Amino acid sequence: MDELVRRLAEGTHPVAVGGPVATLAELHRRVQELGLVFVKFTGTSGGTDLGVRLDRDSCVVDGADFTEATGTVHLEGTLVLNDEPVRCVADLNLATLSGTGRLVAMAGSDA
Repeated sequence: MDELVRRLAEGTHPVAVGGPVATLAELHRRVQELGLVFVKFTGTSGGTDLGVRLDRDSCVVDGADFTEATGTVHLEGTLVLNDEPVRCVADLNLATLSGTGRLVAMAGSDA
């Protein structure tokens, strides 16, 4: 298993909304319309910004108020990081656009 994948799959890590426009409005648009969000693991050297294709059935956004910037969202989705298929799991506070996250190695990887 790739070293970065292994490290991000051990325990939980600080994350923030990532991508080219890391705003609440952009996060809302990406969750509701595009189904692709950016999650940045801030504890790595320079940060690791990942584009995550959302698994809408596993995401929980019911308790979030994007207009008032309150509540949290639980996001889950898949991507390939350094040739390793992984699932990203992140909980983000809308007031701070930060939270915690982790990677989960998917079937087919040599965990």
